[in-house]
Amino acid sequence: MVSASIRKNHYETLITSGHKKMIVDEPLDKGGKDLGMSPMELLASALASCVAITLRMYADQKSWPLDQVFIEVSIDAKAYAIEKEIALVGDLNAEQIQRLKEIADKCPVNKMLSNANTINTKVSWKKL
Repeated sequence: MVSASIRKNHYETLITSGHKKMIVDEPLDKGGKDLGMSPMELLASALASCVAITLRMYADQKSWPLDQVFIEVSIDAKAYAIEKEIALVGDLNAEQIQRLKEIADKCPVNKMLSNANTINTKVSWKKL
């Protein structure tokens, strides 16, 4: 589970998951202090890292000579579009490259973002 907490400090938001913590913020031009990634950057980084890890795991299981993976993800929030570019480094053949392209779409975050999702919202309130 991930939790987010924000006070009156503009958009600086503390994100926690177990013992891990990070700050998410908006850039200066949107009224934030640019102290961390924006929510959209965080979403893009979740996809990029998931694809990279999935490709690394698959190549390792197959003992393929994949030396490095570079992923760039861009999000067009207005068009609800996500684009990812993958660069593979290693002595791979055409069949391996094609298979890695297929595997890239199978990472859990990619599958979650590609499908229609249900988000259930509950709100509680307390007076300070």
